Amino acid sequence: MGGRYPNGDFYFFESQLSPEELNILEKVKTWTREKVTPIANDYWNRAEFPFELIPSIQDLNIISLKRGQGYSGLLAGLVTAEIHRADASVGTFFSGQDGLFTGSVELLGSEEQKQRFLPDLYAVKKTGVFAITEPNAGSDVAKGMSTTAEKVEGGWIINGAKRWIGNATWSDYVCVYARDIADDQVKGFIVDTSTEGYAATLMQNRIALRAVQNADITLTNVFVPDENKLDKADSFKATNEVFKSARATVGWQAVGLQMGILDAVLEYLDERTQFGQKLSSFQINQSKVATIQGNLIASQSMMAQLNRLQEQGEDKNEHSALAKAHVTRMMRESAALGRELVGGNGIISDYKVGKHFCDAEAIYSYEGTYDINQLVVARSLTGESAFV
Repeated sequence: MGGRYPNGDFYFFESQLSPEELNILEKVKTWTREKVTPIANDYWNRAEFPFELIPSIQDLNIISLKRGQGYSGLLAGLVTAEIHRADASVGTFFSGQDGLFTGSVELLGSEEQKQRFLPDLYAVKKTGVFAITEPNAGSDVAKGMSTTAEKVEGGWIINGAKRWIGNATWSDYVCVYARDIADDQVKGFIVDTSTEGYAATLMQNRIALRAVQNADITLTNVFVPDENKLDKADSFKATNEVFKSARATVGWQAVGLQMGILDAVLEYLDERTQFGQKLSSFQINQSKVATIQGNLIASQSMMAQLNRLQEQGEDKNEHSALAKAHVTRMMRESAALGRELVGGNGIISDYKVGKHFCDAEAIYSYEGTYDINQLVVARSLTGESAFV
């Protein structure tokens, strides 16, 4: 394949990493190239999770690079991007383990809870997922949450249902958010999935992130001991720090998906000919490729600046909301352009671009839809809230 930028680092963001961090990123790139990319489409088409990758993920030691290991946020973001570049389903497992679940423990747990849960989570000896969305409550879950928690002697009884919970069919733990019937406040709980009354049913017929085992969860009189109630999770407002971090992670996911789209498109255009010429030589195709690259660089630049704000302690909810909304919007455009460039073959899931095109729809939708994140940003600009 021709071109001077085969690694996708068009504006040289990787040059900002230390030699040690570059070594970590190169190990991740090698892993995705040798272990993930060759099997990703097959597992996606079969809607099965590649459990064979878990041991190699453990060996990489890349969970909580920023918070737990003290590396830069840029490294953590680029690692997230590289995994999603290869496969967004494997990337979603990584980000769920690394961000939403561990983030809930790190940001809302007591010191005792951190010591008890985090080492095995970082080592991927145990797995955890995050459960807040419900069958009838998504963007309005703050007010519309129907899952309840009732205080009893020695713990809590949880009843309710959650939906779209990734890999909940096989995870060891689920971080469940439920409304306390005593004070009407949303609180967080670590539920052991072996507990009586917990059930997870695989959702069928999904068109995105098919290798992720999204599940419908039901909780029927599930007992959670007091020590598994997240110490600082006493209101929905407390979850904002988790969501703020998660939205930033989703932005890096969208960066990675665009990298994967560009890889697949350049490979296809270089190999296929029409009218006696490579597809890569046609002006209209080159214009679309340049637009994808422009979207990717704009996305990387926004995420890199958001990371700087995070490291300076100056990031607000509206900063992560703006990044999540617009980076995923650009990703969606890049996915559509990539699908166009591959033509009819972009509709077949055997091709990488078709998979990326479908996966983009999930990333665009979760951790706050585009419209909700737009309203979060506009609220900070106008001083008026357009939603309750």
